[in-house]
Amino acid sequence: MKKLMMILAVLTLGMGAASAQYGRPGIVVVQSRHNPYQPPRDVGYDRYNPYGYGRCGRNNYFGLRLGLNLANVRSDANALNGSSMKTGVNVGLAAGFGLSRVTPIYLETGLYYTQKGGKSDNVETLSGKSKFTYDLGYLEVPLVLKYKYWIPSTRNVTIEPYAGGFVAVGVAGQIKDYGNRQAFSSYENGYFNRMDGGIKLGLGVGFGIGYADITYDIGLANIGRDSFDNTHTGCLTFNLGVNF
Repeated sequence: MKKLMMILAVLTLGMGAASAQYGRPGIVVVQSRHNPYQPPRDVGYDRYNPYGYGRCGRNNYFGLRLGLNLANVRSDANALNGSSMKTGVNVGLAAGFGLSRVTPIYLETGLYYTQKGGKSDNVETLSGKSKFTYDLGYLEVPLVLKYKYWIPSTRNVTIEPYAGGFVAVGVAGQIKDYGNRQAFSSYENGYFNRMDGGIKLGLGVGFGIGYADITYDIGLANIGRDSFDNTHTGCLTFNLGVNF
């Protein structure tokens, strides 16, 4: 009986040491070499999160983004109404913070320099109709909620829908009047306000450390100086980047 008790004690201590080394309560370590989702031995396998949510326990991430904007400006004022889209760049830093240990929901923010604006071929001026382009360069801070869905047949590919908002301040920009061959600041002479804000909707795809997304910004702030004419931005963005 004493020998049996000693054997049971040794087995209990051994199981406790293995649990401390390879997991924690709620974590199941999968040793089978046939399991394609087996994580590293120092991480463990969470039965509530079989695809390694948070990159095998990493609940936060930081990223770099570079993208292309297709932007426009819609306004009641003829002088500010961009009937066509204008291309620009979107570049910045992203940061995501996990909000739950069992559900892959993240709060993502960052800091971007993004070029918005528009162009019109039909602006009425004193000398007749003219072509105008509106360059609006912003420093933008987004704040969105993102859900990461791991595709079951893969180990590190995710589908990441998100929604939220953004605030932005204009730091650069020029209006060009091609008919009169003039250029002037976008934020002076009664044209655009510097502050903007609105809704951000998007869908991302993660693949390893790589990342791509498509986003649409809906400007809600009236960026026109004349309060009687509503002027709003809109922007479709295609981004590529990496997450660390």
